[in-house]
Amino acid sequence: MRIGCPREIKNHEYRVGLTPESVHELVAQGHEVWVESGAGLGIDAKDADYLAAGAKIVDGPDPIFAECEMVVKVKEPQAVERAKLREGQVLYTYLHLAPDPEQTADLVKSGVTAIAYETVTGPGGTLPLLKPMSQVAGRMSIQAGATALEKAHGGRGVLLGGVPGVMPGKVAVIGGGVVGWNAAQMAVGLGADVTILDRSPEQLERLGMYFESRAKTRFSNKANIAEAVCEADLVIGAVLIPGAAAPKLVTREMLGRMKQGAVLVDVAIDQGGCFETSHATTHAEPTFVVDGVVHYCVANMPGAVARTSTYALNNVTLPHALAIADKGWQQAMRENAHLAAGLNVHAGMVTYEAVARELGYDYKSVESIVGAAGR
Repeated sequence: MRIGCPREIKNHEYRVGLTPESVHELVAQGHEVWVESGAGLGIDAKDADYLAAGAKIVDGPDPIFAECEMVVKVKEPQAVERAKLREGQVLYTYLHLAPDPEQTADLVKSGVTAIAYETVTGPGGTLPLLKPMSQVAGRMSIQAGATALEKAHGGRGVLLGGVPGVMPGKVAVIGGGVVGWNAAQMAVGLGADVTILDRSPEQLERLGMYFESRAKTRFSNKANIAEAVCEADLVIGAVLIPGAAAPKLVTREMLGRMKQGAVLVDVAIDQGGCFETSHATTHAEPTFVVDGVVHYCVANMPGAVARTSTYALNNVTLPHALAIADKGWQQAMRENAHLAAGLNVHAGMVTYEAVARELGYDYKSVESIVGAAGR
């Protein structure tokens, strides 16, 4: 199979879909890999590194979109890239379609076969291709929040860990999954006063056993969220409903009762955000203020630590890329129901139920397209 890896063009996105090491693996399996010149510079991977791994270097993205059977990216294709996609081509990347009707419409119109990293499953309902970026984003959320809390950045002027004789900052983490767990680890490590909210009693028990007295846990309901948010200096939004838009858990009304200069970090912004007042921002302009509360809503947080993120991502995306290239996407999905869960759009049809429901499309099941899949 001919596989293409274009340079990412989203604002301040430095990650790349394939590392030179991943290219080497694909080439060793007999596949042809085209990489856009300069695609890896954000992770300090030069064209020469890709050439040494067996790739062909091409100028610009056009040859990749025009001639490659599979396109491997990191972020969702931007409008100019979506216009280049075509029927019969496989797109393998993060998509986050539920809160993005324009992207969904373009993918449907193109006829492309679009496989979303974030909905590929693993044993026990896990999301292994989303997990490493959730780990990165969770840890970064505390760094970003701590910076935004500085007075020069519009925050309250609170040091999360405090100092002897001065109380530490209060952090509320809404959602105790991968993002929330990693955010809490970082906040606890800084010495902050941390509260984690989640709806799963089992997850709350696991969190309680892990953090012991270093963090508090609370059941996530409207009253507890409102109380925790109003007491916090920093709130991390870390909720996820796989493939669907994030629920709006912090309302505009709650902001009026928060501390002036408090900070909200919305890690769920890729799925539309879990704060009512959120809208996506970029690394160039990461924050905005509503009712005296600083919002950090960067939609590609892990792009700021591109080298760590790219290698963590390739560790989990490459095995499926190899399977698709070796067997073709249909056979690979027939053999692996976890990969089949990643199919979001195919030949003008929406094939992920949550996306179809959110955006009003007719739903076409993956099984009806590829047949029954094994695990």
